[in-house]
Amino acid sequence: MGHKGAGVTLRGGVLRTVSSCGMPGPWPAGAAGRAPGGGYPPIMTAPGADLGGITHRDLDVRGLRMHVAEAGSGPLVLLLHGFPESWYSWRHQLAALAAAGFRAVAPDQRGYCRTEQPPAADAYTILHLAGDVIGLIDALGERHAVVAGHDWGAPVAWHAALLRPDRVRAVIGLSVPHRPRGSTAPVAAMRSRIGDAFYMVYFQQPGIADAELARDIPATFRKLLFSASGDGPGGLPLVPPGGGFLDICVDPPELPGWLTGDDVAVFAADYAAAGFTGGLNWYRNLDRNWELTAAWQGAPITVPALYVAGDRDLVVNVPGTRELLARMGEYIPQLRGTVLLPGCGHWTQQERPAEVSQAMIGFLRGLG
Repeated sequence: MGHKGAGVTLRGGVLRTVSSCGMPGPWPAGAAGRAPGGGYPPIMTAPGADLGGITHRDLDVRGLRMHVAEAGSGPLVLLLHGFPESWYSWRHQLAALAAAGFRAVAPDQRGYCRTEQPPAADAYTILHLAGDVIGLIDALGERHAVVAGHDWGAPVAWHAALLRPDRVRAVIGLSVPHRPRGSTAPVAAMRSRIGDAFYMVYFQQPGIADAELARDIPATFRKLLFSASGDGPGGLPLVPPGGGFLDICVDPPELPGWLTGDDVAVFAADYAAAGFTGGLNWYRNLDRNWELTAAWQGAPITVPALYVAGDRDLVVNVPGTRELLARMGEYIPQLRGTVLLPGCGHWTQQERPAEVSQAMIGFLRGLG
């Protein structure tokens, strides 16, 4: 199920595809046998991703123990993953950015995998998450960084740029565009526009999705990574009445060409130790984030920006998103490009690593 890649080029300030394709705190509870700084399973060196040159360590990020993977030297680029992911989602870009002369650092973000998991749900607001970005820049001994984020990592990157343009040189968002603060709380807005079946509404219930996703973790990752990809069935993620989130996912008879069983095993091993609650708590702060960011209503993102997504991404195809994309320049005046990769789904940098790395490196080199 592999695909031929699509090249990208910069024309008139917009990146477009030129060919198409088919598709300090205690270690987290439950991390037995996974001491801070401890090694990954042997599977991490399996074929499928060249992990040479990537090193791992734990940092004290203003009191939060944070695991990071890093490669290369040069200007700092932070790579923020989404849900349910980890630093490993950026394995291809870590190598590519290092080879291009950049210092690439991909953390496990707050609540995820080998990073500490604060127990309170309200410890995962967008202010905590953007604060972690600035704290990580400090912990790495740097003054500035370009911040790239995918899925939930994208809103963190957008907000870090919005809140601290003095520290964030530029921003790259993958999959999730920056959404200016709306006039109503987001969960109620989603219920009104899409309904209670929308997966983000389902995720609001403490413990429910947590238990469902943890029941068979390798199957969870097979289903999620396939179903939300460009190889998956597509469609809006609506949980059936009386069912669960995984009921709308497909367990593929074989994995697509961009994903190996070894990749699934890496994600599954980390989530077996850490669980899913930390990441789900990000969703449970959507309304709180809206309340906390009232002072930035209407404020633009003023740093240079790039947006990359697949045209089969479920986020891009949520009602209203394409209209939002058409107006991005209104609230990101230094938007230097929009890349839509034909046939690509939600897992942008994993499904199409070469095209994403090319677009990122071109943007970074253009910053001067």
